[in-house]
Amino acid sequence: MPESSRETERTRAAAPFGLAEVTGPSMVPTLRHGDQLLVRYGARVRAGDVVVLRHPFQQDLLVVKRAVERRAGGWWVLGDNAYAGGDSTDYGAVPDELILGRVRFRYRPLGPDQRSPLALVRWALSAARPVPADRSASRRLRAR
Repeated sequence: MPESSRETERTRAAAPFGLAEVTGPSMVPTLRHGDQLLVRYGARVRAGDVVVLRHPFQQDLLVVKRAVERRAGGWWVLGDNAYAGGDSTDYGAVPDELILGRVRFRYRPLGPDQRSPLALVRWALSAARPVPADRSASRRLRAR
């Protein structure tokens, strides 16, 4: 995720929506590296929502994870890719004040290998999608 700045903080206060870019594999298959996200800042979070948060130990770093459940001290967040790490199994529950917003929409840019007519049609049909909430907490907890 991109680093935050003072300008981003001012913009966030003025507009409830913002953009973010995914970097890394932690949310595959839901989100991929390079996906652009529309984030609703200050939105109410429920279990299963994909959220943008400040990393608990490195607060200038923004991360995208799935809010799995409420626990003492905040939200337990996990990546959809069980092998990528970098979630609550590493740093525990995330306090509410570090959860910035809920991801509402995903846009996947056209890749350099998507130039054939069939590839363009497939991209056009899947490039922009709402990001669904996964309400099946039992599946998300992955017995860690």
